[in-house]
Amino acid sequence: MKRLLGQSLPSRYAPRWIVGALDAGLALISVLVAEWVRFEFNVPEHEWSVWLRFLPIFLVIRVGTAVAFRLEAGILRHTGTEDARRIFGAVSVGTAAFAVLNAVRFYAFDGRFFIPFSVIAVEWLGTLVALIGMRLGVKWLYLQTFRATGEQVNVAIFGAGEAGLIAKHALDREGVSSTAMHVVAFIDDDPNKVGKKLEGVDILSAAQARRFYRTGAVDRLIISVQHLDPKRRRRVVDHALAHGIRVLDVPPVHHWINGELTARQIRELRIEDLLGRPPIELDRSHVAAALRGKRIAVTGAAGSIGSELIRQILVHQPASVLAIDQAETPMHDLTLELTKLGVADRVEAQLGDIRDEQQVLDTFLAFKPEVVFHAAAYKHVPMMERQPWQAFETNVVGTRNVLKAAQAAAVPTFVFVSTDKAVNPTSVMGATKRAAERLIQALAPQGTTRVITTRFGNVLGSNGSVIPLFRRQIAAGGPVTVTDAEVTRFFMTIPEAAQLVLEAAAMGEGGEVFVFDMGQRVRILDLAKKMIQLAGKEPGRDIELKITGLRPGEKLHEELLLQSEDHLPTHHPKIMRAAHTPAPSGNGLADIDALASARGDHEGALRFLEESVPEFATNRRATANFES
Repeated sequence: MKRLLGQSLPSRYAPRWIVGALDAGLALISVLVAEWVRFEFNVPEHEWSVWLRFLPIFLVIRVGTAVAFRLEAGILRHTGTEDARRIFGAVSVGTAAFAVLNAVRFYAFDGRFFIPFSVIAVEWLGTLVALIGMRLGVKWLYLQTFRATGEQVNVAIFGAGEAGLIAKHALDREGVSSTAMHVVAFIDDDPNKVGKKLEGVDILSAAQARRFYRTGAVDRLIISVQHLDPKRRRRVVDHALAHGIRVLDVPPVHHWINGELTARQIRELRIEDLLGRPPIELDRSHVAAALRGKRIAVTGAAGSIGSELIRQILVHQPASVLAIDQAETPMHDLTLELTKLGVADRVEAQLGDIRDEQQVLDTFLAFKPEVVFHAAAYKHVPMMERQPWQAFETNVVGTRNVLKAAQAAAVPTFVFVSTDKAVNPTSVMGATKRAAERLIQALAPQGTTRVITTRFGNVLGSNGSVIPLFRRQIAAGGPVTVTDAEVTRFFMTIPEAAQLVLEAAAMGEGGEVFVFDMGQRVRILDLAKKMIQLAGKEPGRDIELKITGLRPGEKLHEELLLQSEDHLPTHHPKIMRAAHTPAPSGNGLADIDALASARGDHEGALRFLEESVPEFATNRRATANFES
C-alpha cells in the first residue's frame, strides 16, 4: 500500500492550478451535498433549476475569494495553522457574499432567494471541512509514505507547550528523508497537561517517561523548553542518557531561520548546555553608564575573553574600541565578524605585542583610552612549564608595560583579567599570573588610574579548553584522555565571564581583586563520560577512557582564594572581593626590570617566581625541560 501511494503521489509540489481546481471541485460538491441535506435527499425539480442558475455565481465567488486569499499558494504537504486561517477567511467571506446577494434579491427585486439560507450555512461548513481536510489528508499521506521509507527513529519531546508543538511540526515538515523522526510522546512537568494528548500524541509525566524509556520505545529526546532550569535540564538529560537515549536541543528562537524552526536546526545537545548555571542577573545600567561614549582598549582582543568583551562593550555604545592582539589570523577573523555585524567602523584593530613597551606606550598616548581591559596572556600550562621565561615576559612584563602605559596616558580605569590558577599556584603559568596580580598592586599608587583585578576559572569553549579537546578525541573515535580520575575544575561561560568583568570595571573603586562565584567544581572524568554519552556512544565500550596522569604544573583541584586570603561581600552575591595581600617591594620591581632584559633566562624566571610568589611550589623544577 505504501509503495503504491509513494508511486502515485508526486514527489514535487503540485502546480497551483491543480490546487485551485481541487478547491473549486470540493466547494461544488459541498454545495450539492448541502442542497441534498436541505431537502432530505429529495430535491424538488424547481429547486434544481434555481440551483443551476445560481451555480455560475457560486463558482465565481468561491474561486475569486480563493485567489484573493491565495489558497492555491500553500504547499499541501506542509499544511499548518496559517493555511487553515486563510481557508477560514476565504470561505467565510464567500459565504457572506452569498448572504448579501440573497438579501439584495429578496428585498430589492422579486422577493425570492438565489438559494436558501440553510443551504448557504451547510455549504459553508462543508466547504470549510473539505478544503482543510483535503490538505491534511495529503499531508498525512506524505508522512505515511515518504517519511516511512527509511529508518524510523522514535522521538520524545520534553515540553508539551508551543515550542514542543513547533518542534513536532518541524519534524513533520522534513519530507523525504533517509531517517524519519516519529514523535511518540511528549513529556511535561505540568500536571494539568499529563494524561492528555497533543495532536494525537500522549503527554507523559517525568515518572511515566522513565518507565516508557525502559521499554526501548524512544531513540531520541528533544528538549524544546527554551528557559529550562539548569538543574532540571541535567536531571532530564541524565535520565535519558541512562537508557541510551541521545539528547537533542531546540536552539533559541533568535537562531531560527527567518523566524521558523527547521528539523536540521534541532542539534545534538552540547556539554556546555549542561554546565551552565542559572543566569546571573546584573543591573546593566551602571555598566552602560561606565562605557557609553568612552574610548575603550582591549588587549588580547582576538582571544576568547577579549573578543567577547568587545562584543559586549559595543552593545553599550562606546565612542570607539581599540582591539590589540599579536595573532594576525584571529584578528582578521574578528574584523570580519564585526564587519558582518555592522559595527566594525567603531573598532580599530591593531596588531600589537604587549611585550613591546614602547609600542604599547605610543599606542595609548595616541588613542587616549578611558578604560583598558587587559586580557592578553599566555595561558597553556604545559607549554609554560617548558618555557618559563616566555611566560614571565608576557604575563608579568607585558602586564607591567600595559599598566605603565595606561598610567602615562592618564587612563581612568584599568582592569586586569587574572585566573584561578594564580591562587596557590603550582604551575609556571599560575605563578606568573599571581606575580602580575601583586605587581599591579605595587604599581597602582604611582598614578591616578583605578586598578582593578578580576579572577575566575575555566571558560567553556575558550581556546585551549578541555571541552574542544574531548570533542575532537570523540570525533576521532578515542581515546579520550583525562589526566586524573579525581581532577576537578570550575567552569563558566564566555559571555558570563565577560559580563562579570564589565560589572567589576563599573563597580570597582581601585585596588580590588574581584573573585567570581564559579559554582560547584566539575569532575573532569564525569565530564568526559557525559560528552561520550551525548555523542551516542558508551564510555569504555565505544570510546576508551584513558588516565594519563597530571601534567607538569597541573593541580588536582583549582581554588579561587589564597590560603592567606578571605573574601568580602560586594553589592552582588555572585561577585566577592578578596582581602588584600602584600605587594612586592621596590627591590621586587627592580628584579622584574632586570630580568626583563635577560632574554631567555628560564632559571632566572623560575627563581624570581619562587621568591616573589611564596605560594608557588616548584617540585617539578629539577625535571623540567626548558626550551628557548
